[in-house]
Amino acid sequence: MSQASRRLAGTCAGVVAAGLLAAAGPPGEPSGPGVPPAASAPPAPVASPADPAAPPGPPPSPATPPASPAPPAPAAPALGAFLDSGPDGVARIPALQRWLDGTRLRVGHTYLPGDLWSNIEGRPAFLNAWARWRRAGPDRLLVLNVPLLERNEADLPDDEVRRLLRAGARGDFDRHFRVLAERMVRMGIPDTVVVLGWEMNGTTYTHRCAPDPGAWKRYWRRVVTTMRAVPGQRFRFDFAPNRGRDAIPWTRCYPGDDVVDVIGLDSYDQPPGEDFADHVSQPYGLQHHVDFAAARGKPVSYPEWGLFRNGDNPAYMRGMLEWFAQHRPLYQTITDYCPHGVWQCDENPEAAAVYREALSDLAVPGPPAAQGPSGEAGPPAVAAAQGRETACAPLELGDWLERWLGGRRLCLRLEWAAARPDVPAR
Repeated sequence: MSQASRRLAGTCAGVVAAGLLAAAGPPGEPSGPGVPPAASAPPAPVASPADPAAPPGPPPSPATPPASPAPPAPAAPALGAFLDSGPDGVARIPALQRWLDGTRLRVGHTYLPGDLWSNIEGRPAFLNAWARWRRAGPDRLLVLNVPLLERNEADLPDDEVRRLLRAGARGDFDRHFRVLAERMVRMGIPDTVVVLGWEMNGTTYTHRCAPDPGAWKRYWRRVVTTMRAVPGQRFRFDFAPNRGRDAIPWTRCYPGDDVVDVIGLDSYDQPPGEDFADHVSQPYGLQHHVDFAAARGKPVSYPEWGLFRNGDNPAYMRGMLEWFAQHRPLYQTITDYCPHGVWQCDENPEAAAVYREALSDLAVPGPPAAQGPSGEAGPPAVAAAQGRETACAPLELGDWLERWLGGRRLCLRLEWAAARPDVPAR
């Protein structure tokens, strides 16, 4: 989905991300926030198999320093929604959690602006709110879409895109991604999932692959090598095309297992495909995606998904949620603004009901971290308002009875009023 669409929607709705199902890769595959990528030492850039004549890259970078011990991956839903790119996206997370009757969103998802290199470098004024949100919970996951090129939605011709991809493959833009990686490490978000050059098989973005797939793959490898060379990083890199063939089969853009940690897919309710079964079985569709990832031992993700050209479609919503339950992606983040969304968009009441019923009141181990409106740590009352504790009034039973209960306290579950002033009216 284009950044222009996200900016337009942000004026009336917004976008953030939080994923759906338990973070679970194949057996033995590390998963969960804070887990370093499988390739801990940055590889030297090499030509992809389809490009034996690629020019030599920079010398190999030193190995990444050992990461500090990370908490075990929780068996909790890696659930999210894109609510807004900036601080408003962070601020809306608690209200969406309340709409879901206390289900906690563990994934925050945002996009760096692709207009200028200075924005692709990750200005602290833009990332600070997301960094505070991520640091406030040890099991949280921050997902950051990073453009590969500036002027990323300027409708540049293929000849210019080809020239820029080849410049990137030579290393002309390495410095921008080094700055971004260094900033993220300093801000305390070194374990971010980086969705690099997303929807590369389409035509929307300047960072598209079709004008020169060989240069695109070499450029991706160069960027990953540059960012992995920054001391203290534990990034995971997510390769996320559009579902279907689009302008080029997305498999022709795949840069190699050693520089990809997660294989994602953006999948909206639109052609190609007449119905959800077509979305599954079509060339380069949902089934091809999970098979391609499984053959490489990689977890899958769904950074963007939602309703679109078929309107309010509860069958699509059920299909996607069942697909996630079956294939257990590392995370999934619905695009929650009109026409795609379910919470901030009143145009899709039937699909919204399916989504809410499926994802409300999910059991999540451990209490959520306290979080204020901006994502910073807040008082206990704020933390309680995010979880199911909000529907439970504590009973004062006295110290002796609480000791007899093993230190536990009892509470009386209350029925919430139908109207909640903190949740947008539907």
